Amino acid sequence: MENKTLIEVAYATPQKQIILKCRIEPGTAPRDAVRQSGIDQHFPEIDMDSCDLGVFGKAIAADYELQDGDRIEIYRPLIADPKEIRRQRAAQGLKMKKGGGAVNPE
Repeated sequence: MENKTLIEVAYATPQKQIILKCRIEPGTAPRDAVRQSGIDQHFPEIDMDSCDLGVFGKAIAADYELQDGDRIEIYRPLIADPKEIRRQRAAQGLKMKKGGGAVNPE
């Protein structure tokens, strides 16, 4: 197993989270590394061709060069657009309170 890069692949839903460790050949593309990890056996709903990927919370390009110890994160699509939610709250005259809840300005 010498000369292989050790990475982790992470995915989470509200019900289940998993991080898989795997060894890949140096130069393996992030999307190929995700496929090789076998995470789709735990989460068959993942669209391997179009899901967004990141490493430690930062989005990465398809040609990102994985480093030993990187954790590839598979991001789920947003349910609601945060900008649109803020616009709707502003239109209703609501302000955001710390922690994400809305408060009536009265």
